[in-house]
Amino acid sequence: MKFVSLGSGSSGNCYFLCTAQTSILIDAGVGARTMRRYFRDLGMQMGGLDAVFITHDHADHIKAVATFANEFNIPLYTTEKVYHGITRNYAVSGRIAPEKMRFLQKTVGVTVGDLTVTPFEVPHDSTDCVGYRVEHGGITFCLITDVGHATPTIEQEVARANYLVLEANHDEDMLNMGPYPAYLKGRIKSDKGHLSNKSAATLLAKHATPALHHVWLCHLSEENNHPELARKTVESILQSYGIQPGTDFKIEILKRKTPSEVYELNEN
Repeated sequence: MKFVSLGSGSSGNCYFLCTAQTSILIDAGVGARTMRRYFRDLGMQMGGLDAVFITHDHADHIKAVATFANEFNIPLYTTEKVYHGITRNYAVSGRIAPEKMRFLQKTVGVTVGDLTVTPFEVPHDSTDCVGYRVEHGGITFCLITDVGHATPTIEQEVARANYLVLEANHDEDMLNMGPYPAYLKGRIKSDKGHLSNKSAATLLAKHATPALHHVWLCHLSEENNHPELARKTVESILQSYGIQPGTDFKIEILKRKTPSEVYELNEN
């Protein structure tokens, strides 16, 4: 299985996974024109996807979903609540008919090609929100973003993962001292807001297992975080729990507006 991040942050979120037989996206919040260029650089066509899975209905996760559904006739997978939220969102350029949707039930896996994809509950202030576990050939990849707080379900998914994309949205001090109005700071810090660097690190420290190989920190705030600050905060907290980043598992920061390298996800 291979993994590429095509964008991670409030400007647009989009994650690509593929095997030799199957290719999917999780979220399509990057603009369609930019997405075409990224796919061309990967040597692929947007219409070659087997499915697009959607976490929730905020604009930075769904900007290009109508293009995939209507222009390329690619099925969209999400919960019925998220679909209804999409139909009301100004950022979606066209109507998406219900017949183009495949509605998911949380904790119930679906098979797309040789991938098994299972949605699970994530607390966020959207119409609905899920994370995804993607399994293939003994490998478990998990994506958890836009997380208000760590729930027992999320803790279990971290413990399952061999490869993990996890939100580290903000530094608490930067957010508190920054320019955002009080209501927005409150929203971000709430139980249905976003996970801080410290919260992400504590979640990892308490629930990662020796089976975890690689962690990518995602959805960093441009105003309230910095890649090196996120890395140092997470690494320091992990070390306080006796975990050695780079030895026990790798940690990388996903870029907000440019694609990552292509990662090979192996069992060992």
